[in-house]
Amino acid sequence: MEDFKKKSTSDAIDKDIIYSKSVKAGKRIYYLDVKRSRRGELFLAITESKKITVGSGDEAHLNFEKHKIFLYPEDFGKFTNGLHEVLDYINRQNDNEDKKPAGQDGSHGNDAKGMDIDITFE
Repeated sequence: MEDFKKKSTSDAIDKDIIYSKSVKAGKRIYYLDVKRSRRGELFLAITESKKITVGSGDEAHLNFEKHKIFLYPEDFGKFTNGLHEVLDYINRQNDNEDKKPAGQDGSHGNDAKGMDIDITFE
């Protein structure tokens, strides 16, 4: 993981970023930005930025498709609990898939492994 400062003139609000962490994942980058609301409260803005190529040949140029969610302190616990529940479900399903012989479900096996994610909001 690397820290990057977003460089976007289209999002003037980004100048209000107090702390930022970026996570590179293939063609996507996830930005975890701590910002301050108008009432002075800190909140989390999660942005998925996906690199896409528009056009082809000499006319091709890069664009970034962005999706954002905003998470406020009163929802941190609920969000974290829900995220853990969903990740546990995925890990259990992956474990069940790993126990099936290759091809039993029409696939050629599954190399996915379980993962632990520890998230603490203070």
